[in-house]
Amino acid sequence: MEDKIIEGLAYALPALVTGGVAYFILSAFINQDNTEKKFNALIQKKKESLPIKLQAYERMLLFCERINPTKLLIRVTPIGNKTEDYLQLLISSIEQEFEHNLVQQLYISENSWKAVLTSKLAIISKLRKVAENAETSKDLRENVLIDYSKEENPTEMVVTFLKKDVQKLL
Repeated sequence: MEDKIIEGLAYALPALVTGGVAYFILSAFINQDNTEKKFNALIQKKKESLPIKLQAYERMLLFCERINPTKLLIRVTPIGNKTEDYLQLLISSIEQEFEHNLVQQLYISENSWKAVLTSKLAIISKLRKVAENAETSKDLRENVLIDYSKEENPTEMVVTFLKKDVQKLL
């Protein structure tokens, strides 16, 4: 009887070991296949989202160019002689551009969005500050141009920041 048990174990033990090895090999193969599928899905997702992200950065660069005070003053001319009216026209133009590009924050980095927002607020603040000392809309235009010729424009810093962000994406 003992011989039959030992003989049965002699047949069963190699079968169990072979089954265990097969299980671990198949398990490793399935895990590797799943990892490869996840990696390929991630690559495909990045391939599909990259053009959208690049387009968002392009739009934000364009936004910065459009709110650049020297270019803004050329594009938005005064409709009257009152400083306050021209100031409101400039600010509303900036706000309109901003609202048009608001959704781009979904596709650019948080730091880039903060830089764009800070630039916008700095420009509006500077326009208001310069407007306090201007008597006419012509004076406001001249004072803004003089002011920004003396110091670095906030939009130029943001453009540099955005370009660096894009380089990281590529």
